[in-house]
Amino acid sequence: MSAGELRRDLNARALQYARSKGLRHALSDGASPSVIFGCDEQGRHGNFHAATYRRICADAQWKARLSKVHTASRRMHVRSDWDWKELDCACSSDALLMNIFCHPGLLDNDRLRGLLGVTGDASPVLGHKPRVPLINGRTDQTEVDMKLGDLLIEAKLTETDFQLAGNAKLLRYRDLQEVFGWDLDSLNALPLLGLERRGYQVMRGMLAAFATGGRFCLLCDARRPDLIEIWFAVLRHVQSAELRTRIMLLTWQEIAPLLPSPTKLLLAAKYGIG
Repeated sequence: MSAGELRRDLNARALQYARSKGLRHALSDGASPSVIFGCDEQGRHGNFHAATYRRICADAQWKARLSKVHTASRRMHVRSDWDWKELDCACSSDALLMNIFCHPGLLDNDRLRGLLGVTGDASPVLGHKPRVPLINGRTDQTEVDMKLGDLLIEAKLTETDFQLAGNAKLLRYRDLQEVFGWDLDSLNALPLLGLERRGYQVMRGMLAAFATGGRFCLLCDARRPDLIEIWFAVLRHVQSAELRTRIMLLTWQEIAPLLPSPTKLLLAAKYGIG
């Protein structure tokens, strides 16, 4: 599927899910409207499993993630009685990530811990800043979606790519040449709209793994081979075989069978993952 096709499929599933369970929801404008969930008077939020949502709300750091305002909230306020948030959106990759990793008892499964290479006491840190070193002695202040133990995770669902990377953006990084073998001349040789250019967030995650001595994982949807192709286009430039052992690609579909039953049911109903 393309990003648009998957987005339409997920919104159709979400609308059916919301109506079948009587969940608070609204639709955005446009030819292909997005489903936006809200928290109802019973404390149910349709974009999250009930037990997961309660656990998120009980953790100050996790709960803070719920407060980021949706870009369409102000102009849609006249049509709904709540302020839309980014994680209210049915297609939010962050909401999907939290549905999985904030669920109670997630890491009780030995196979899942083994797949991720983490211990049972690892706790998700959402919106983590790995502070990737820059050539000016400072650090990059951008976030990865989650840190779990020593594993940095970037989550994708219906995003079109991993952001376009220009020379100026890439040449800021201290370890660019050591990790990818790129200097100004080699970057000029990369096609301006090539696959590598569309993988900036992937490059940044790999640079973070190199600098911290940790690991990096891309979590994306198996229905998006275009994103997977960008991943491998960037990966083939990684110079160090040892670093490649600390970098992995997983799909939501690969981890779904290892999740607790309530989460598996939610993923199957709302996302078609199962």
